[in-house]
Amino acid sequence: MTTSRTPRGAARPAGNAVTAPGMRPWRFVLAFGTVSLLADFVYEGARSITGPLLAHLGATATVIGVITGIGEAAALVLRLASGPLADRTRRFWAWTIAGYALTVTAVPVLGLASVLWVACALVLAERVGKAVRSPAKDSLLSHVTAATGRGRGFAAHEAMDQIGAVIGPLVVAAVLATTGNHYGPALGVLAAPGVLVLGLVVWLRWRVPDPTAYETTPLGTPTPEPPTAAHVPKARRARLPRAYWIYATFTAATLTGFATFGVLSFHLVTRHLLTPAAVPLVYAAAMAAAALAALATGWAYDHDGTKVLIALPLLAAAVPALAFTNTLTLTVLGALAWGAATGVQESTLRATVADLVAPGRRATAYGLFAAIMGAAAAAGGALAGTLYEVSIPALITVTAAVQAAALLLLAITRPRRTGVDTLRRASSQDG
Repeated sequence: MTTSRTPRGAARPAGNAVTAPGMRPWRFVLAFGTVSLLADFVYEGARSITGPLLAHLGATATVIGVITGIGEAAALVLRLASGPLADRTRRFWAWTIAGYALTVTAVPVLGLASVLWVACALVLAERVGKAVRSPAKDSLLSHVTAATGRGRGFAAHEAMDQIGAVIGPLVVAAVLATTGNHYGPALGVLAAPGVLVLGLVVWLRWRVPDPTAYETTPLGTPTPEPPTAAHVPKARRARLPRAYWIYATFTAATLTGFATFGVLSFHLVTRHLLTPAAVPLVYAAAMAAAALAALATGWAYDHDGTKVLIALPLLAAAVPALAFTNTLTLTVLGALAWGAATGVQESTLRATVADLVAPGRRATAYGLFAAIMGAAAAAGGALAGTLYEVSIPALITVTAAVQAAALLLLAITRPRRTGVDTLRRASSQDG
């Protein structure tokens, strides 16, 4: 039986009950946020130079668009397997730790790659690590944010996540500048925060082995142990609510018209707008924009509901119109819009899923939701890379049309009464 850690001095309940977690909800969010901060230090530092690195090894814009698109797809589509497996085994911490281990191992090795196909494989391996851990990690966080507010909890976690996404690229930029644009040392220094990631997440798992207690009871109140997947009726496991599917369709539409930073960074370097060492600085600024957007939309979501998602298609449409110009100021503004859209995707979109789906099916729902996003991301990456080489005006036009369709879909399908209560009501009626 899985139990929560008993606070010091508290008696352990008898029978089939578990104790409340030994950590306050917000403290858990901040500790888990620190894990993500360090992990982002590692893999966002690497992603900030993925485009220039692959170009250095001989990749074209199309290859970079396809690889980064497939990488995002791998990070998302593979959750079709990891999500249900996490729900079935209930070993959320094990999946989380394994995924982090794969990511923090692949990134430093990427700096040693001297052949294009090896570098591409390592880029994909880093994304697979994210696929392994994300449904389980999001499920753990969803339980805790029941006590803090979904939007606020996910937003605070994402903001810390993006702090790491700012620090990593800055460190990589500094190393590139001091080593004459040598990618090996720039990625090698990311091994140190990777070790800290594994140490902290293992400690947190020992400290709070069962975060479901945050959601099932008021803090400090013993509750019956949550049922395992084996004890959940098959009829309840087989169906996700209609509101969830509508929401996933809208999300897929926005990502189909969303360019990857790999293509953006390729544009910056090949058009001689920035040197490779300066590109991570732009990426760091984009991650800062992501943190601010996550906080703003997360807090607004708890108050106003899904209407805050209108911002996502608007930002996505602005990215190519600004970024793929020959003016540095506009390209930087485009990168900031890309970062802000990413912040909304990584925080408020995830918070909404937690409100739409019951805890017993949540990892599965996150995995499936990510798979839908992944298919759209793969299409978006390939589309952006291909149209970039054919016609930038065509890329801007197609992206605007796709995001206009997404806005229309959101307007048609959004519940008339916004807010968390509306989403939960829709979920209970359909599920």
